[in-house]
Amino acid sequence: MRRPASWRLLAELVAAVPGGRKRFSLAVLLASLASGASVALMGLSAWLISRAAEMPPVLYLQAAAVGVRFFGISRGVFRYVERLVGHDVALRLQSALRIRTYDSLSATTLVGRRRGDLLSRVVADVAAVQDLVVRVVIPTLAASLVIVGTTVMLGRFSWSSALVLLGSAALAGVVAPAVASRASRAVDRAAVPTRGRLADGVRELVRTSDDLVAYSADGVALDSLLAVDDELRRQESRAAWVRGLGTALQVVAAGIAVLAALVIGGQAVVSGDLAPRLLAVLVLTPLAMHEVLATFSQAAQVHTRAGAALERLAEVIDAEPIGSGDARPGTDDVAGLVIDAASVGWPGSGPVVERLSLRVAPGERVALVGPSGVGKTTVAATVMGLIPPLAGTIRRSGQVGYLAQDAHIFATSVAENVRIGNKDATDAEVARALDRAGLRLDPERIIGEAGSTLSGGEVRRLALARVLAAPRDILVLDEPTEHLDQETAARLMADVWASTSDRAVLVITHDPDVVVACDRVVALGDATGRS
Repeated sequence: MRRPASWRLLAELVAAVPGGRKRFSLAVLLASLASGASVALMGLSAWLISRAAEMPPVLYLQAAAVGVRFFGISRGVFRYVERLVGHDVALRLQSALRIRTYDSLSATTLVGRRRGDLLSRVVADVAAVQDLVVRVVIPTLAASLVIVGTTVMLGRFSWSSALVLLGSAALAGVVAPAVASRASRAVDRAAVPTRGRLADGVRELVRTSDDLVAYSADGVALDSLLAVDDELRRQESRAAWVRGLGTALQVVAAGIAVLAALVIGGQAVVSGDLAPRLLAVLVLTPLAMHEVLATFSQAAQVHTRAGAALERLAEVIDAEPIGSGDARPGTDDVAGLVIDAASVGWPGSGPVVERLSLRVAPGERVALVGPSGVGKTTVAATVMGLIPPLAGTIRRSGQVGYLAQDAHIFATSVAENVRIGNKDATDAEVARALDRAGLRLDPERIIGEAGSTLSGGEVRRLALARVLAAPRDILVLDEPTEHLDQETAARLMADVWASTSDRAVLVITHDPDVVVACDRVVALGDATGRS
């Protein structure tokens, strides 16, 4: 039987993290000692009070008094150290899982993914491994040891009472959590992807807010987002309601254990089989032990949600790479870019453009035109190696640079934004890239998120400088004049042509002025994709 993805990932991470097994075992041991100290404190205190009521010489009580003090102090100490060790293990596993996820994502393309949902997976779903360790695995293993130890301890005085306690522990620690988990499993598993949909909706709303307001479509978009939020709220409400029922069942189990201990112990005292001072031990010890089980209904739901989250991560980690996102030049003796009878489209779906053939020689400008949705950006993604061609071949003479239509500008310095195109660029190379892009900005100037402190033309030039920061033989420009006025667009393209005169340039555009400046035009939209 194949293990669930959550447990498989957890086992692999524990084995991969240096000292993971030792730290994990130590956390379980410390949690067991902390819970065991709580149970021992209650039992010993009950004995001490009962014995003191018999008014023996005070020396008879000193050992028990020292034991009460020891367990009272050690309970807090063990719990504190267990929290340190347990969270240290959980954070190490979380870090290892996040690195593993990033490694998987770095080997493939993110184009076409739901970015908000992917962000939710990388942030919230990765954090689920911490909940799984701290709230589920360690408490469950520790409680199991405490239950066994408490049952054996009480069995020395009354095996019938100990067996009832064991049965109530099974009811509170196994049956109640299982019932709660089964009752809310559907909504617990659904809540994880719903949270991803909500994150994706928020991201899209933030990105398109200006356009939505301009076209009076903001109300519809908000209603759609609020519908997802209401769905998540209903799921959380159902889970909380079920968790309350599970907690109530645990309280009932604790009450059964206490009443049974009182009846069984009372009869044993009457018959002379049990010392009267031990009756309080039999009655009060179950209360302390059931406190250890109090969070198990919530832990069962956490387990369901963490499992669903880690399964979503496993989908990302185990997915076959789709393109490298870093096209390498081939070994063929080609100059520029050569596309030969290529059919392009997203893997898993049919081709968007079929049998496209074109050549872009060094120093040549080719415009790729066609109506929106015909597949121009898909062709660009294929040229860059983000997705493989479905058929045909694409050959390149060198590295490919891409000027995206919506290139993101980060809230940092101008120089750091340029270095996104070449992380090893020196100050001189950054200044040269800015100069070639026609941008007169202080490299150390701090700019706002998404270029909010720059003009539209400066944003496009900064994105161009990022492309020019590294030596690239082929450039793909995706709508370089989008959202620019005619005068700004003309100045930008003049600088683009001047700085790329020796490169093979493929321009995706709807701008007729850009088309006119190109050497050739390839129109998409017919059956072959040929010009």
